[in-house]
Amino acid sequence: MTSPPAASRAATARERARAELTREIKEEARRQLVATGAEGLSLRAVARELGMVSSALYRYYPSRDDLLTALIIDAYNALGEAAEQATAGAASARERWIAACHAIRDWARSNPQEYALIYGSPVPGYRAPEATIGPASRVPLAFVGVVQGALSAGELTAAKGALPVAGALAEQAAALSAALSRSAASREVQGAPAGEGVAAGVPPDALVRAVIAWTQLFGMISFELFGQLVGSFEPADALFAYAVVQFAAFVGLR
Repeated sequence: MTSPPAASRAATARERARAELTREIKEEARRQLVATGAEGLSLRAVARELGMVSSALYRYYPSRDDLLTALIIDAYNALGEAAEQATAGAASARERWIAACHAIRDWARSNPQEYALIYGSPVPGYRAPEATIGPASRVPLAFVGVVQGALSAGELTAAKGALPVAGALAEQAAALSAALSRSAASREVQGAPAGEGVAAGVPPDALVRAVIAWTQLFGMISFELFGQLVGSFEPADALFAYAVVQFAAFVGLR
């Protein structure tokens, strides 16, 4: 068997070394998130803790915002993967929705600093670039994919007494449906029929209800993580389990 050329072996070694150092930089940055929060993240401090000169670290991340973006993308992707795994399989749409809610809470509780980075207060002076849009869309795509699958399987019910979706709200729902379809164009979404967008055929009122439930979910998780339930619903396990069943019913999943 012929060995790869020396130049190829050297390139592979450099790639491995770069990947390992990139991992170490991110790990140290995450430790700083715990100690100082995102607003206190410092490239110089990361370099110092790793025994690097700042100029060497700048070759990996030219600015603090570049490092923040990498951490944000990693967090969105990790949370998106948890949601996607929970919504996969042959369970009913209602069961998949509830499983995704629990998976998201479990991830947030295990990774509170990363959760705060993507769903907490904005970092002063930081503006998320377009590169974060795709990773950020994974969780909503997973949820809307469940609604799409419920519609296809006849598991989506109309809400009794629901207000009509019209005017500006209807326009926003249509724009969201189109945006989700664009985001999912290169991604296979659970429940989406071949050749159709992820939200194709989902009634505007069902899409709006899904968005409301989605925001309520993250509101509950944020209340729990940021201490707003201390002295009332603590631990929040029973409240959360009750709420996510109500969310599913509100969306119309049966």
